[in-house]
Amino acid sequence: MSKEREHPSQEDAAEEKKEQREAIKEMGEAELSHRIHLLSVIGEIEGHECLPNNSKTTKYEHVLPKLAAIEDSQEIDGVLILLNTVGGDVEAGLAIAEMIASLSKPTVSLVLGGSHSIGVPIAVSTDYSFIVRTGTMVIHPVRMNGTVIGAPQTYDYFKQMQDRILGFISEHSQASRRRLEELMLDTGILTKDLGTILVGADAVKEGLINEVGGIREALGKLYEMIDARDDGANMR
Repeated sequence: MSKEREHPSQEDAAEEKKEQREAIKEMGEAELSHRIHLLSVIGEIEGHECLPNNSKTTKYEHVLPKLAAIEDSQEIDGVLILLNTVGGDVEAGLAIAEMIASLSKPTVSLVLGGSHSIGVPIAVSTDYSFIVRTGTMVIHPVRMNGTVIGAPQTYDYFKQMQDRILGFISEHSQASRRRLEELMLDTGILTKDLGTILVGADAVKEGLINEVGGIREALGKLYEMIDARDDGANMR
């Protein structure tokens, strides 16, 4: 008797799950069937020094362990990264970008207000990238605050940092290293400074970002990549 009572309960549970899947499909909300982790990179990327409490920051010591946990988790299928950052600490930004690039799970980035300076490597570190029509990306040489020693070794260090940034961006996007250097050292756009501002479609045209789009397109692409990965795993 106990088995007879349990059997209908199991059938009811299976039927309920089926109805939920059908309802999701009918409403066009297939994203609910996936487990996506949302990571926001906002404000200034904070490095080894703490920024003022009234500043919006992304702390790398929080992000790096979280990315490691995402890679290790069996409960997460993919990662969506939203960016609206002015840049920040070069070492911290590159560390975050390298971690994202090394994830085995599908990743998609979406540049909203902007992804400037060291935010550019983070934006291109994912498997696929989007930028909204009014989003901006600023590419400029490495800058340093505070006292700077005017010695050849200092300039060599700046050059090494720029080479690391340019190398990472060119490896994870369609932009060539030569073109990136041209954009970085351009004097015609930023008044009394060096660099280039790319708005929306310009970032796509230059090969930094894959496509112009918003949250709908970004999530749709991520679900597509997750489904493709799962289908490939099932075939094996």
